[in-house]
Amino acid sequence: MVKDTAPISYPNTKKGNVSDNYFGTQVSDPYRWLEDDMSAETAAWVTEQNDVTFDFLEQIPYRSQLRDSISKAQDYEKVSQPFKRGDYTYFYKNDGLQNQAVLYRQLEEGEPEVFLDPNTFSDEGTSSLGSISFSKNAKFAAYSVSEAGSDWRTIYIIDAQTGKEVEAPLVDTKFTGMSWLGDEGFYYASYDKPEGSELSARTDQHKLYFHQLGTNQQQDRLIFGATEQEKHRYVGGYTTEDDRYLVISASVSTSGNRLFIKDLMSDDNPIITVVDHTNSDSYVIENQGNRLFIKTNLNAPNGKVVSVDANSPQPEHWEDVIPEQQQVLDVQTGGGYLFAIYMVDVFSQVKQYDLLGNVVRDITLPSEGCASGFSGRHEDSQLYYTFTNYVTPPTIFSFDVEGGESELYRASDAPFDSEKFESRQVFYTSKDGTKVPMIISHRKGLKLDGKNPTILYGYGGFNVSLTPSFSGVVASWLELGGVYAIPNLRGGGEYGKEWHNAGTQLSKQNVFDDFIGAAEYLIEEQYTSSDFLAIRGGSNGGLLVGACMTQRPELFKVALPAVGVLDMLRYHTFTAGEGWAYDYGTANQSEEMFKYLLGYSPVHNVKQNVNYPATLVTTADHDDRVVPAHSYKFISELQDKYQGHNPVMIRIDVNAGHGAGMPMSKMIDLSADLYAFTLFNMGIEELN
Repeated sequence: MVKDTAPISYPNTKKGNVSDNYFGTQVSDPYRWLEDDMSAETAAWVTEQNDVTFDFLEQIPYRSQLRDSISKAQDYEKVSQPFKRGDYTYFYKNDGLQNQAVLYRQLEEGEPEVFLDPNTFSDEGTSSLGSISFSKNAKFAAYSVSEAGSDWRTIYIIDAQTGKEVEAPLVDTKFTGMSWLGDEGFYYASYDKPEGSELSARTDQHKLYFHQLGTNQQQDRLIFGATEQEKHRYVGGYTTEDDRYLVISASVSTSGNRLFIKDLMSDDNPIITVVDHTNSDSYVIENQGNRLFIKTNLNAPNGKVVSVDANSPQPEHWEDVIPEQQQVLDVQTGGGYLFAIYMVDVFSQVKQYDLLGNVVRDITLPSEGCASGFSGRHEDSQLYYTFTNYVTPPTIFSFDVEGGESELYRASDAPFDSEKFESRQVFYTSKDGTKVPMIISHRKGLKLDGKNPTILYGYGGFNVSLTPSFSGVVASWLELGGVYAIPNLRGGGEYGKEWHNAGTQLSKQNVFDDFIGAAEYLIEEQYTSSDFLAIRGGSNGGLLVGACMTQRPELFKVALPAVGVLDMLRYHTFTAGEGWAYDYGTANQSEEMFKYLLGYSPVHNVKQNVNYPATLVTTADHDDRVVPAHSYKFISELQDKYQGHNPVMIRIDVNAGHGAGMPMSKMIDLSADLYAFTLFNMGIEELN
């Protein structure tokens, strides 16, 4: 701990006498009481912990300076890719420091006008706009709203011309979009509302409904998910653009889905099974009449596109349209074409195909980075895409689908001079010899003397790929002279299904080894040293940080686990947590799996008399995805067992959730506190 701070007196967290028996092994859980998010005792504990943390943060002399610099880095107009519905073009815009981006619309010859402003939904800006869906003729719109970052949503239905609500909203929906059938109504999904705590109660059976416009929610028709045979944790339903088919995806975990279709030409038509197992990820992305186009990784770990007659849609009838390549495939559709966005060592490479699988053209991008977009309707002749990387603010281009020309549509107004910074990709060797890519960003001319404040950020799970993208918060760190490094760990999707699987269940340690290997590379190459190295990650990345700081505490100066999955023996008992079992396995699955989880579970691997890094755990009291009890229990173990001088504390956001929809003001406050804590504990007494 830096010498200028006062000694830290942590709250006295009581211990309960609770334990569980796993295959004959008793495992104590003294802080089980903190799982009760509705108790006054837990609320009092949260207040006491925050008092300690904010007292410490207030002692850091440049904390407000950091907040100002991050605010300035964010204070510019941010505009999204546009999309057209009916006569209007819609786009999101944040004027600079607005808590939530505003949805605008404009006619071709008109001026932009506000369509939906989430900043007016609540006084504190904690209500956020989720997804929005327009009826087929753009007469109506349905949009979802989250309160305080919760995954539970309320769906509002409005007249798209006047903006007025046309009926009572739908309540208690979760993990869903809205997909219209004509102007009649829309499909959506949800769970039965749990009794007791909405934050931590398990939600197991997701169901698909159809809401008929003009009726109340209690009359909504249950489409799928009503039987034990249809019992899934995640169900989604969407219509094809021509309203011909309803497509249903159903899964028990975050990887793999069953796939069904229903011909909507008649209500009597049955739901037909396309894929009757969860060993692959398969989705209908397009259709031409009764010809379906499916993106799948079935027998193709890197992904491919197939076509099939909807009357016999099973895999044995599939025909390749875009065969599997060496690189991982993502596909978008628009203007009657397929756009294959390949990931080549995490950088985008884009090819345009016709629906017969012929290559129309390669699309040239500005440089190495990430391209996203190329999505639209059949009739669209102009599509849009965004290009970015870690040191290039997002730039929007328009694309002529027939001519193939890209034109600058909107450059970023970010106050960041890209010419002064660089990103470099390296490949380092992990513990078992696997080559792992990492992109290191910093100011040009960086002196490799081992003294550069460095943040190593990672995720490594759930088939999520960390592709290069610009962040104003990261830009602030780079402008401070810091190094920001992001490795593409196993468990992610950067090299397809095999790369993902290599970081799951009994192979999860590969992810931690990859992250530790990245840290060792940065130190060996003199980018930094253990005295100036911080590790950061959120959600599954919070687990990553928790596991690595308990396995190799001497390697890092600062640890920043955010909204982490930290109790690996009980994660599956909360909300939809059991749906993460594909990646983690569960403690009741087998004795082997239990022992493996116990071996790295951060809550269970905090030891006495170990010099842990300075640690700032962050979470939110309304996080109903990774419940805050994970973080509460982990910091309680640290504060009880750690006797060193580094601060180990928790920062708990109030009226916030897992991260999505966080108000700009809260995001700036959080980022400033993380940077202040990091730099201060690296011994940096003042900023340049």
